[in-house]
Amino acid sequence: MDGAQKTRKATGHQAEGVAARYLMSRGVNILERNVFSRGGEIDLVGIDDGTLVFFEVRFRGGGSLAGAAESITPTKQKRLIRAASFYLHRHGLGNAYSRIDVIAIAPGERKKYRIQWIKNAIQA
Repeated sequence: MDGAQKTRKATGHQAEGVAARYLMSRGVNILERNVFSRGGEIDLVGIDDGTLVFFEVRFRGGGSLAGAAESITPTKQKRLIRAASFYLHRHGLGNAYSRIDVIAIAPGERKKYRIQWIKNAIQA
């Protein structure tokens, strides 16, 4: 792993921590972080008001939250849906109501980060 990959990985891990703290402050119970499966990786898995939620965390520099959310390509969306389906199957939750949300994070001006929570951002 070269220096740029290590930096990206460290930035991603930090953004996931920021997202987890943000979500917990809003009542989300975080169940798991960095869940890997054949389908792909899920950044965070939690319960929001009784609903199982798969969270994709996106960080973009330069203060653009839109850039973070828009960076999820159709290919990435398919991977997220596949990973969520695999998670549900593996845990025997095939009929459970769930959704995929996006947490977009960008550096802030007055606050350290600007965070946007896009609920049900990716439809299966």
